[in-house]
Amino acid sequence: MLTYRERGRRGDEHRPAPWVRTRLRSARTAAALTAVLAFVTVLTVTALPRATDRGANSALATFAQDRGVKATSLHLTARPRPDTPADLDSARDRLVGQISGDLPLTRDGEHHGTRALTDRAMLNDGYDRPGGMAPQLHLLYLQGLAEHATLTDGAWPGPAAPGEPLPIAVSLRAAGTIGLRVGDTVDSGPAARARIVGLYRADDPHDRYWQELPCPERACLKTLDGGGVRWETAGFAAGDSRPALLAWGGGGEDFWRLPVDPHALRADRLAALRSGVGSYLAGPGAVLAAEATGRPDLTLTTLLPEVLAEATARHRATAPLAAIGPAGVAGVAAVVLCLAAALAADRRTAELRLLQARGGSRAGILLRLLGESAVTVLPAAGAATALALVLLPTPRWTAAVLAAVAATLLAVLALPVRAAALLSRPRGTGGPPDGSPGSGRRRAVGELLVLAVTGAAVAEVRRRGAAPPASGPDPLLVTAPLLVALSGGLLLARIQPPVVGRLAALARRGRGPIAFLGLARSARDSGGRQRPAVLPALALLLAVTTAGFGATLLDTVDGARLRAARTAVGGDAAVLVPQDAPLPEDFVTAADALPGVRASTGVRIERQTYLLGAGRLAVQVTLVVVEPRAYAEIARTVGAGAFDPALLADAAVLADPAVLADAAPSDVPVPALISPGLAGQLTPGPQRLRTPGGELLATVVGTTPATPALPEAVREFVVVPVGPAAARLPELARPDNWFAVGDIDGDRLRPLFAARGLADASGLAGLLREEAREVSEEPGGIPDGYLVRTARETAAALAADPLQHSTVRLFRSAAGAGVAFALLAVLLTVLRASPDRAAVLARLRTMGLRPREGLALIVAETVPQTLAAVAGGAVVAAGAVALLGPAFDLSLLVGAPVGDRLVPRVLPVLLPTAGVALLVCAAVVLEAAVSGRRQIATELRAGDRR
Repeated sequence: MLTYRERGRRGDEHRPAPWVRTRLRSARTAAALTAVLAFVTVLTVTALPRATDRGANSALATFAQDRGVKATSLHLTARPRPDTPADLDSARDRLVGQISGDLPLTRDGEHHGTRALTDRAMLNDGYDRPGGMAPQLHLLYLQGLAEHATLTDGAWPGPAAPGEPLPIAVSLRAAGTIGLRVGDTVDSGPAARARIVGLYRADDPHDRYWQELPCPERACLKTLDGGGVRWETAGFAAGDSRPALLAWGGGGEDFWRLPVDPHALRADRLAALRSGVGSYLAGPGAVLAAEATGRPDLTLTTLLPEVLAEATARHRATAPLAAIGPAGVAGVAAVVLCLAAALAADRRTAELRLLQARGGSRAGILLRLLGESAVTVLPAAGAATALALVLLPTPRWTAAVLAAVAATLLAVLALPVRAAALLSRPRGTGGPPDGSPGSGRRRAVGELLVLAVTGAAVAEVRRRGAAPPASGPDPLLVTAPLLVALSGGLLLARIQPPVVGRLAALARRGRGPIAFLGLARSARDSGGRQRPAVLPALALLLAVTTAGFGATLLDTVDGARLRAARTAVGGDAAVLVPQDAPLPEDFVTAADALPGVRASTGVRIERQTYLLGAGRLAVQVTLVVVEPRAYAEIARTVGAGAFDPALLADAAVLADPAVLADAAPSDVPVPALISPGLAGQLTPGPQRLRTPGGELLATVVGTTPATPALPEAVREFVVVPVGPAAARLPELARPDNWFAVGDIDGDRLRPLFAARGLADASGLAGLLREEAREVSEEPGGIPDGYLVRTARETAAALAADPLQHSTVRLFRSAAGAGVAFALLAVLLTVLRASPDRAAVLARLRTMGLRPREGLALIVAETVPQTLAAVAGGAVVAAGAVALLGPAFDLSLLVGAPVGDRLVPRVLPVLLPTAGVALLVCAAVVLEAAVSGRRQIATELRAGDRR
């Protein structure tokens, strides 16, 4: 008799074992590697959209903040009412409540109050009057003044008594500059008097609260249209004195400035932001704002539409590059997942077919494989998605989650789908489907379909260029390089087997068997149907194509930016002196001797020059006086109006006194190059040029479309050599600009210039330079009294765009991730082939094969496929650039208008190609050296046991 427990045990013998649990327990290492691969892949594809959004949003915030509070604020004005300051505050609260629902607002930089309609002169004796002009006073009431400034003398203004001057406060710095004192009654006319009752100091002069106000924390020296200068500053009255303030200014207006929060702007919602701003400019928003404040005359002005339009254009310009990298990574990652599933299914082909032969249904087997994949992949994918969402916070999560779901589904379904293909049998045959004629026809049809889609995509991109403005990147422009790479991979899969087979046939004639055996096995693997040989090559080709395409784009942008900077500067370095002050001769000599200077020259520019007798009226031109040979080299380097210096240098003999002795100086013409626009306006014979110092006769010896000294030229110009011109008009020998090309350091040039006292001046010019110095210390200030520019610094300024930096950083990270996935694909293939290779090497070892020859055999077998894929990627990358280059607009990526086009370049494609090839070959050799000997020894011991 069996006990109860024994009967229970015997009954359990007929229960089937849990498939998934048993399978995972028996292959723990394979399950762990599958989970790790799923985790890394899902984490990568989830993080890339988040990183893209974070970079774009951060760049948009920096871009908006750099534009200043004036450009990123809503400015509302209305006619003043006999309201109290509390009424103005209440109107502000209602405006914020109405607008903040549509636009993100911030308190940083916000202010409101009442300003006088007219500013008035301060006519008091004793106030500083540079150039004889009385200082000017702007009066306004500003809410919150005491919270942003500290009283240093006197008291804050109070209500104005009837018939008494208006109490005001001015800044301590302005008082010291102009000569104001506490207790002064400012005389601005019979009906406009104000008394200074207090002096204050701004707590933070750079606070956005003060920006856009008329000189609130110091006195400003303003240059007038007529040429004079005067001091200007602001005075502040109390809120209870608003009626007196309006009387002082002959009227006024209430104003509210509501800044938009730059850090709350989102690149993916630029269109919605523009729509919201437009509604408050002329639409329902404007009506609601007027109703909320009870002021039907409320007017809103803002520069936000222009700022947002520029931000949209910048975002669109960088979107293709920002999307190509992640798209390439996604493509390579998908190939790696499919490859891992294909290798796993091929490894288990015998097991699966045995189960099917013993009665297992195809659907049942596939469901169990699906369970295996789900149990292994889903926890890892969920953890990766959560980690990416936590580590890279950003408001938009839809794209990241969709990418994670897609990668997870691919990781879960790849193994069952591959197994389904292996378990399928063609009707009427018993062989595997891969060997059937039908599978070859299906493969050919699929490849032709991919080629047709690629051709259509490339043709459409070349026909229309980039897509019109939209909320996201052009999908066709982004996927076209990947389609080109996919087509290249399919062609490579067709071409590689016969080529490698031919090489094997040639190696057969050699003396040793290693090369022949390695190439023969490589040709069998790449052309056989027992292992997925196309997928690792496709992964490598996609990675190299993406990296090469992006590297070419970045290299072209860098070159175009440097050329644009040289054009803007007029060379690699330039010194420009304001107000036509001549450069000292010793400075020009010292600057010419600086290290790195290849060619340099002083240049005299006379903008008030007229070409007489050209048609019926004199034509205003710009006269450029140069040393011909150095200036010709500069023009050639810059690429702006290159010319043969012999055209101007040969006539320099006219400056010889022996030649001048036979003719009056006024009768000796100088050679001249002119702009093309003047060619049709010339009279026969020498041309007369009238300069501020006299007249010149010039003989036109040629035309040039541009000249480096006038990068911003908007009118016609004439270039003459300095020797003959100075012989006629000696003042033309004194240069007021200096241009040079070469490897020039601006930090060496600036001290050389300032050491000669050119930054210092006295009198009115000194005041102007001091004012320029103070402004240059503030955000958006202007340079000091002279200007030293270098092409290197100008190019760096053009490249100092956070959106460009973010895009380039994202692309390089994506390219590195793509190469890493491609390397993983190669290693997976090598590891899968390792047991079979070890068995072959073990048999060859018994026939006398030495260990070094075994390593050479492994290299000869694996490296040709790798090099073919990498070389194919380089060719496809160059082809993608040639096919798709015209569709890319480089101007916004460069930061300046350029006419450069994206064309294939050797070095940008060669560098990533060589890097990938070295990495892959090193990995293959290292794997063979580390694991080959151990596996061969294992095979030999197994043979001994048998």
